[in-house]
Amino acid sequence: MNLTAVDLNLLVTFEALYATRNVTAAAHRLHRAQPSVSNALSRLRTLFGDELFVRSRDGMQPTVLADALMPVVTQALEQVRHALVMGLPFDPANAEGWRVTIAANDYASIVLIPHVVAQMRKQAPGVDLQVIALDRDTIYRQLDDGSVDLAIGGHLQAPKRMLRETLFQDEFVCIADRNHPRLRRKRLDLAAYTTLPHALFVPSNDGSRRGVIDTQLDKLGLRRRVAATFAHVVALPFAVRGTDLIATLATQVAMQLQLDDLKRWPLPDELNVQAFDVDMVFSPRTRDEAAAQWLRECLRTAVKGMTIRSGPAPQA
Repeated sequence: MNLTAVDLNLLVTFEALYATRNVTAAAHRLHRAQPSVSNALSRLRTLFGDELFVRSRDGMQPTVLADALMPVVTQALEQVRHALVMGLPFDPANAEGWRVTIAANDYASIVLIPHVVAQMRKQAPGVDLQVIALDRDTIYRQLDDGSVDLAIGGHLQAPKRMLRETLFQDEFVCIADRNHPRLRRKRLDLAAYTTLPHALFVPSNDGSRRGVIDTQLDKLGLRRRVAATFAHVVALPFAVRGTDLIATLATQVAMQLQLDDLKRWPLPDELNVQAFDVDMVFSPRTRDEAAAQWLRECLRTAVKGMTIRSGPAPQA
């Protein structure tokens, strides 16, 4: 195919049509007249030899080829947009057509991302945000190829080629139903902690029923019974409410997901579980360093807006 005969605006129209599934909505998004977008769609169909979008009751549905083209077109347009602003000062207030992709685990999505969203909407309303699940098996490759701008999470073991910055620290706390029959005392001792059934957040699908706590229990020659596991940490407060289960989770998450009928206890001192770092990890090789620096500063500002509490004090 002769690239000199291809209008780059056709790919921009394809992107808008894929996002909106509607010619009128795509035209509004592109600030163009509807006939102009219809004409561009006709040219796209000729270019690729495919309908690309088929009308249905639910809007214009992409064909198999359109689904396959979308990630390639997106990456190409992102590279063009970055190329156009390379070397220029980044002005977040007037930035348009730039998308930030952040990989975050459940923890960061609950505790930090809402504050990041607030900062971005205030500072850069024209910048779009995409938050994807942090996959520890692929994240560093994604940072290398630029498909992810930065990653946020705890216990990240970044390779030497990456840069890592600690944003803040958090620690673990135990939660249980306020009227739990075996937890009417002020302190949660080690005997009760190891004998009560636990609900556990397990982010992977490898069948594991162990977490950071189990490593510490191993050092003491002890084990706990994990009676229920969940793929998302938000399930834990609802799992322990009204049951005999207890759960251990990060203090900041426990505060965000606190229910009126739950109570928090500090972990038994014998466990000696240390506070953990919450880091952002990013590649030193970025296509737009000015914008990347702004994004990192945006995260630092978001952290300042959080309510960081130093200790999981029991609730009355």
